[in-house]
Order: sequence, then structure tokens, then C-alpha cells
Amino acid sequence: MENVQYAEELVREFLVFRGFTNTLQAYEAELSTEIGRNFEVDKILDLVFSVYIPKYQLDRLLSIFSFLKQCFTSPADTVLYTALLKLEQSVLRYYVVNALKSGRQEKVIEFFSVGGSYLMQKREDWIAWFAIPYIKNPSLDPQFRMYFSKEWSDTLVLSFRNFLSGIFNGTRIPALMKISTEKNMIKCLKSDIKQLNNKLSELQALLEVKEVELSLLRRNDHSINSGHKNLLKITTAGSSVGGQAFSGVYEESSTSSTTVQGVNSQTLSSAKSRAEKLCDSSRMSNAENEQILVTEEDFPEVKVDFQETFLGHNSSISSCRFSASGSNIASSSTDGTVRIWTYDSSTPSSKNATIYCGAEVSALSWECRSDRLLLIGTANGGIKAWNADAKRVVCDLSTSKDFPSVLDLKCSPVDPVFVSAAASRRHGSTIFDRTGFASLTVWHMKTWKPLTVLPLGEDPPAITSLCFNHNGKILAASATDGMIHMFDMSAGLQITGWPAHDSPVSSVLFGPAETSIFSLGSDGKIFEWSLHNQGQIIWSRDCSRFCNPESFNKRMHEVALDSNGKRLLATSGLVRAPIYQVSTLSTLPN
Repeated sequence: MENVQYAEELVREFLVFRGFTNTLQAYEAELSTEIGRNFEVDKILDLVFSVYIPKYQLDRLLSIFSFLKQCFTSPADTVLYTALLKLEQSVLRYYVVNALKSGRQEKVIEFFSVGGSYLMQKREDWIAWFAIPYIKNPSLDPQFRMYFSKEWSDTLVLSFRNFLSGIFNGTRIPALMKISTEKNMIKCLKSDIKQLNNKLSELQALLEVKEVELSLLRRNDHSINSGHKNLLKITTAGSSVGGQAFSGVYEESSTSSTTVQGVNSQTLSSAKSRAEKLCDSSRMSNAENEQILVTEEDFPEVKVDFQETFLGHNSSISSCRFSASGSNIASSSTDGTVRIWTYDSSTPSSKNATIYCGAEVSALSWECRSDRLLLIGTANGGIKAWNADAKRVVCDLSTSKDFPSVLDLKCSPVDPVFVSAAASRRHGSTIFDRTGFASLTVWHMKTWKPLTVLPLGEDPPAITSLCFNHNGKILAASATDGMIHMFDMSAGLQITGWPAHDSPVSSVLFGPAETSIFSLGSDGKIFEWSLHNQGQIIWSRDCSRFCNPESFNKRMHEVALDSNGKRLLATSGLVRAPIYQVSTLSTLPN
């Protein structure tokens, strides 16, 4: 209480010094009613949602978030700081939606003119919103419809309340009220250091014991032929401010939440020795790249908080893709049918549809800027564009007769173009052996005509996988000869390339910061390649146990990252699939 009184005196002194006598009287009146003695969540919520937003006081709205960032969180406090940034983004979007609902388009335009430079720092989250003042009915647009619902606004208020309650009740108060003397500061620092050392010791003991457990637990996997089961299962794991989860079956983790008690130094020493021996026996040397390829152990199961099952396919499912917003899912079957499912309960189910393609579907790709268009590639060289709103095929294209097999399709995240990877045919036992030479074609999505053919050289091996970077300027492509190619889309030329695998590359994917790129070979090896030091492997895993060479006879396996770029999922030929934690492992020295 003494520290609080000390802070109040500082405020009084400041107001008298600046001559803010009216403010001083209001301040004294507030103190007399005990308001301001503690942080009151409801008062702050009322200020934001009943004053700042309805009265379009944008500068004050931004200032309160600036205050919360400075006083209660810092970039070093990653979890809280990230959660506050997400809340700020949602509240600003609520500001825009409220102005549109009130018919105040000029306030929306003012919002983007005032905060344009700040919003462009988070370009990926806001680029689509710059067009919202000029959309006739944004509440009906699939990309913005969710933000106009009462459920979303209620959830936002509740999330904001929970966040403020968490930080205030957790005694995360400004330093002025917490520390007023140098003695108290030193005392608090010593306490924090002591708690940190205890926590580090506890985590170190836990990690060493967990390494032993993971190394000793070995189970045999039994491959189960699941081709007769025609179920599409979409699983999502819940997330919270304090932790993160990702959908899947198995996960490799560097930490654990299990409490370990009674672990002495001798036990830890022997456990560490056994763990090092087991770890050494499970490493494979990659002499060409001078890297260590780590084989995986059995992983703990990932808890699935929510699961939906969609029935309808009559043959094995060959591909599945989420739309840009994540509300719709497209799945293809080997019998030549594509089905669109509505996953988000707030989205009308009227977009559900079945598309008959007349040939085996080999590639799916949603338009990155909306949920409107779905591109479908078939094994006979056909490319269909399906309009999910109109529920009809709006364009039916064909590749060259010399390249009748479409292996992959990718839409640019920025420009209205897409790239098709097609290949010629030949006889062979695996899917890679049956593909011949490659062709990469860039198509315009308004005229539906080819713009250019990307150069690959003379008689190039088939391109198996494509991936754009965030602004669509760089295209990565993997090939059956083990190469990874990089293209400059503005110039239409290949800028670099390197041999990544001794076998065909099945999937390629940019890393979360786009300073690296992941590749999966048909030998089951996963590499993360540095884009700063070409040819250098940052991180690697051997998942041949899940996607062995025999499983490539019918389909190509893929890798995918979660939304935070911290976990990597690889498809599997078994009933289980591995999830790797890459955010921490990729920072370890090679």
C-alpha cells in the first residue's frame, strides 16, 4: 500500500506541476470512491467498447494498447506479448466492422490512412482488409462474414476480459507501483533469479529423464491397408494463450509437462549416459552434406480436442486441402470425384458440393485470396476451376498433349495467377517412374490463358511439388531427380537450384520465416535447407518408417507446417503420422 500511495503522490505532483487543476480535482474524486486503487477489468472493457470504438477515438484506442504493451508485457514475455498483439488486431478489426455497420465508411478510410504504415508491418494479416471500404456488402463476403456475426464480437469481448483478468490477477502491475526503492528492486531481482534457477534445474532434470524414456520405448508398427475405409477425418486441436496444440497423431517434443519427483544427481548422470549411448546408435551419417540425420523414436500421442467425420467418398481419398480462411475443405478421391465440405459451423453449408471430373484427380489448390475458386488437376491433363459460390465449373483447361499428367497446382498468394506442374507419361512401377519430362506453365486466372512457360532446361525431370513465398515473387519446385529449383516469377527465370536428395523429392515447403525450405524425399528423409547458405542443412529427420519407398508406389507424400510454423507434419503410409517440433531443433548447431 505504501508503494501505491507513493505513486499517487507522484501523479498529484505531476498534475500540479503542469497546472492540470481540473484533472487534479477529478483525480481526487476518483480516489475518494476507491476507483483506481486496483485494476478494474470491466472499466477498461467499457472504455474500449463503449467509448473509444463507438465514438471513433482511434488514437486513444491505440494508446491504451500501447500502455498495456509497455506496462504489462514485453517482447521477451513471448506468450503474453503474442496474445496481446492478436487481441489488438481483433479489436482494430472490430473498430472497422462497427464503422461499416453504422454506415461510416469515411471512418474506415480514415482508419487505414492513419494506421496504414503500422498495419503494413503486419501485411499478411491486413492486406485483404484494405479493400473492405470499397466492397458493397462486406458482411456477405466469405472472407469477412465471420467478423460481422454477434458470436465473434461476444467471443472477442470475453477473450479480452479473460486476458486482462489473467494479467491483473497475476500481479503483473507496472513497475512504479511494484517497486519504489532501490532496496526493493534488488530484492525482487534476487527473488526472480532464484526462481529462474530453480525452474531451469527442474526443466533440465525433466528433459534428461524424458530423453531416456523416448529412447527406451520402441514399438513395432503394423501397416494396415485402409484403402477400403472411405472416411475423411478432419481433426483440429484446441489452442490457448498459455500453450499451443496441433492436430495429428504422434508428436516429437523437446519438453514435457510431466512432474518428476525424487530425481537425484546420480540417477540423472546414469540416465544421461544411457541416453547418449542410445542416441549415438540411432544416428545416420550423411557424408555428402556432413550432417547428422536423426531417426525418430516412438512419439507420445497428441490429444485431439475436437474431431468431425465427413462421409461420402466411395474410393480412397487422394488429397485434401483447406481453403484460405479454413472454413471449407476440398477432398479428392481416386474415382475422379471432388467433394467440398463446410467445416466452420458459422459458415452456411450451401457450399457443400460434389464435382465429377471424369478422371483421377491428382492436384487441388484453393485461390489464396478468398474461398471462391478451387483448382482441380487431373491425370489426363485437365484443369478445372470450380466456383464455390456459384457451384459450377467456370473454366475447363487442358495442358499440352505432350504433358498429359498434372502433378501439382499452386495459386499465387498475391497475383491472379497459378502455376501448373505437368509431366509426360512412361511405364514404371512407382509414381515417379511413370512420370517423364516436366513442364511448368503460368496461367492467368481472369483470362484463363497461359502467360508463360518457366524454363527448366532440355528434357527436364518431372516437377512433383510447388510452393510460393508470401508475396508470390519466388516459386520453389522439387523434381524427380532430387533437385530443388527456385524461380523469380517477375522475371520468369530460374535463379538457383541445388541437389537436395539422392532420390525423387516428393514435397517442398517454405519455412515460417522464409529463410529456409523443407523437402521430403522418396527415401523418407526430411531436410530443412538454409536459403542464406545454399546447400546447408539446418535440420533433418528420417521418417522412412512412416513413408517408406514402397508407399510411394501409389501416391506422393507431403509435409505441412502448422499456422505458427513450429511443428511439421508428414503424411504416412501407416495409420499413424509423425509431427516434428522444428522451432527449437532447427536452432541447434549441426
